[in-house]
Amino acid sequence: MEKKLLKGKVNNVVTFIPDGDYYFNKALKAMEKDQMDKAYKYMKRAAELSPDDAHILMQFGILEMDAQNFEKAYELIHTAYSLDPSEAEHAFFLAEISGCIGLVKDANKYAKLYLDMEPDGMYAQEAEEIIEFVQYEEDEIDQLDEEDSEKLIAQEKARRLMENSQFPQAIEVLEKLIESYPELWAAYNNLALAYFYIGETEQSKALLHHVLRENHGNLHALCNLTVVAYYEKNDKELESLLELLKKINPYDWENRYKLGATLALVGQYELAYKWLQSMKKRGFFGDSGFYFWLAQSAYFSGRKEEGKACWKKLIEIDPSKEGLEPWLHVKEEIDGNFLEHNRDVIIEKISSDYGAHRMFGFFLLSKSPYKQEIIAHPKLIDLGNYTAIEKLCLAYALGHQFDENNPIEKYFVRSMQVVEELYNRYGPITIEVQYLYQMWFVLCERAINEDYQFKNVKALAASIEYMFHSTINSKKVTKKHYAEKYGISVSTLSKYVEELIQFLPFD
Repeated sequence: MEKKLLKGKVNNVVTFIPDGDYYFNKALKAMEKDQMDKAYKYMKRAAELSPDDAHILMQFGILEMDAQNFEKAYELIHTAYSLDPSEAEHAFFLAEISGCIGLVKDANKYAKLYLDMEPDGMYAQEAEEIIEFVQYEEDEIDQLDEEDSEKLIAQEKARRLMENSQFPQAIEVLEKLIESYPELWAAYNNLALAYFYIGETEQSKALLHHVLRENHGNLHALCNLTVVAYYEKNDKELESLLELLKKINPYDWENRYKLGATLALVGQYELAYKWLQSMKKRGFFGDSGFYFWLAQSAYFSGRKEEGKACWKKLIEIDPSKEGLEPWLHVKEEIDGNFLEHNRDVIIEKISSDYGAHRMFGFFLLSKSPYKQEIIAHPKLIDLGNYTAIEKLCLAYALGHQFDENNPIEKYFVRSMQVVEELYNRYGPITIEVQYLYQMWFVLCERAINEDYQFKNVKALAASIEYMFHSTINSKKVTKKHYAEKYGISVSTLSKYVEELIQFLPFD
């Protein structure tokens, strides 16, 4: 009974994914301090966690509008208005953002609606100015029609749902859209990606091949097929698709961006750099995604200082990416013999049926140059499948700052300090030494559930190393050797060995 209560306690301390209101309030506090980068990060997370909260979506839409991300802002504000059309503020900002993207009739309509709802409201003067501007400029402005508006709303909504890993909902939106517009190839491409992310690979490929039959040479479809082949490890198809992509010379920025990002993802860094850098040279001001792929392709094509400069620009746009550089744990030469440098081994570990293996996999992930790629892939990380302790390991891999005033989080951090002690002494992890780490995670999982405090990190590291090597060759292993190696006494080593033995899985 006591153990069951303790396990419940562990579940309660996994606090690194709070609710939408928590992040919304943090965003408001950041805005009060004029910390707009933090405000944007927190508001984005609030919207992800509360996708049906009209007030949160509205505030996030305003931040996107201030950042001149008008299409994103329009979808957010339009959704907020749809959820709560009785709120006058929603009508006003829908008028304002409609004008920004060329929906002049809608701008006029919603500005008048706002004045009907609140003739003396806070935004009354601005609403009147919108109406006056529309009347004065109506003949001069290229207006988007109702059909363009419907396409824009649906595609931006699907994009937001996919960013939040709500793939079934995105599929529903996109399928309705292509029913209405059967030649809207961008919607087919996004639908194919959504199917791929939920594991419906054949359906994804069928949609992409349909696009290529009906719209020959569609670059986005070719790029998406390349990504599918890369993740499926279909080397023959990947090679064939790459030969096609290497011959393509896109003119417009959207296609150059797609081509460059795809080539960077699959490791074709030199060519990826060529296309992404060509955009930057011509004055393209990209989003955080653009600078991520440019930084990665620059660094791994030998332009390390330029890669770091691009990452610095990325941090200015999205401060949450600080410390997540894809080259942080890369040596001068990536050695595939080391497990943290082996993408397939990491995926195998975090997908294992055994909790200790998954915990070890997340530790490898924390040291891996493939961390961003693996985290970004929505099929590889599934929080719903992990125990509370495994979620703590994932949070550790992501660089989460733990609350050491919380006893469980404090003990967990100490347990990871033991692993770091081993890593500092052994260096990159080989196939042979992996079993030492896996032994530790078996003990660690049980120890945390028993509220063990992991008081002496060096003694624990010495103890697990002694226990591991004594099981391999007990005649040549002495406590004195490992006590001296870690600078502790033999009696201290013996004490901690006895403490750890109780967590061995004898039952």
